[in-house]
Amino acid sequence: MFGAGNADADLMFIGEAPGANEDRMGLPFVGQAGKLLDKLLAEVSMDRKEVFICNILKCRPPDNRDPHPNEIEACQDYLWRQVDLIEPTVICTLGNFSTKLLRADSTGISRLHGYEEVRIIGPRAVRLYPLYHPAAALYTPSTLEALRKDFHRIPDLLALGPPEQPQSFEPIPEIDETPDEPDEPPLAVGEPEPAAQLGLF
Repeated sequence: MFGAGNADADLMFIGEAPGANEDRMGLPFVGQAGKLLDKLLAEVSMDRKEVFICNILKCRPPDNRDPHPNEIEACQDYLWRQVDLIEPTVICTLGNFSTKLLRADSTGISRLHGYEEVRIIGPRAVRLYPLYHPAAALYTPSTLEALRKDFHRIPDLLALGPPEQPQSFEPIPEIDETPDEPDEPPLAVGEPEPAAQLGLF
């Protein structure tokens, strides 16, 4: 399950891994956490069709356990390629795993949620905005309130536009090292042109 949504989205959500419902339907965030995500999007006048949603892992871990480091490593190149293709302005990481991966840092989500920063993800700079995972907010009112408050800042982040991009270098043109053919000496006046060679050898 690679993800779903607008392939030209300015806003991208990256979660952890597919759950049972996602695995069955082949779409991300279609369970209770997905319904909460849809509700929060509606509160900021946005729709799921406007954004792109995916996970770090592209397959469901057994028994919904946490992703293992080797699984994250196996899937991360697919994620970097998705970011490269979609070119989002803002990436919202949902929960600890995606936040730690995209920041390349072990700081937990409870310290980082609601604080945006410019990060280089692959070849481009994005506004990285960590959020609590909607699943964590389903049964904890204080987490839901924090998630809702953080969510309502997303339109302002999008309004800032994309951050300054890292300088890209034009590729150096390849040098044709094939030696020039020597010019044929001019024919003397009245000298007949040589017969064309048959292409047999």
